[in-house]
Amino acid sequence: MFRLHVVNRKYAQSIITSLRNKDLSQIEFRKGLVRLGRILGLEIIEDYDYEEIEVTTPLNVKVRGLRVKDMENTIILTVLRAAWPLTEGLIKVFYAAKQGVIAARRVEEKGMHDWSFDIDVSYVKLPRITSDNIVIISDVMVATGSTLVRVLDELLKRGKPKRFYIASVITTPIALDKLKKASDEYNIDLRVFTIAIDPEVNKDGYIVPGLGDAGDRAFGS
Repeated sequence: MFRLHVVNRKYAQSIITSLRNKDLSQIEFRKGLVRLGRILGLEIIEDYDYEEIEVTTPLNVKVRGLRVKDMENTIILTVLRAAWPLTEGLIKVFYAAKQGVIAARRVEEKGMHDWSFDIDVSYVKLPRITSDNIVIISDVMVATGSTLVRVLDELLKRGKPKRFYIASVITTPIALDKLKKASDEYNIDLRVFTIAIDPEVNKDGYIVPGLGDAGDRAFGS
């Protein structure tokens, strides 16, 4: 199953507008990603299952409320390196989550007609994945989808969770189409949460209008 959710909150859209500004400072760019990570976390958690519970207040009054399920079963995987600030925001919501990292990069363009790239995965470190887990993949820019399909392939070698989420700032129709095909091929529940869908990918594989190189802008390279 594949699902897409675009966060149209005014606050989120105002932040991404500021991030698009080429004159925004490194520090403010990074802070903006943290804020969007928290917003994405709050949106994703609305998609989680919950159960009704009863608690007793300090005034010894019983009240009914709810508990969000699977908070302790969540794993957040950061795609290095640009997504670190985004993950920082996600962790403010999913405070009980385990964390993992993966270093994946495009190394060679194979065909501009289908936006296929060779993806080099040089490092993977993550907790054990079981069918009880929910995995959130934190990746700022999802341009062609090639990297994330490779990431999904690596994760599924280690276990199949009950659900995957992708938390991104910007993606594209090209990437969404590729991810939908991957969800069908792998027979997984894949849900994409993003702030914006930009229309184009240029000849070098970068999103247009996009944010530029998110890693360089966040870390000052």
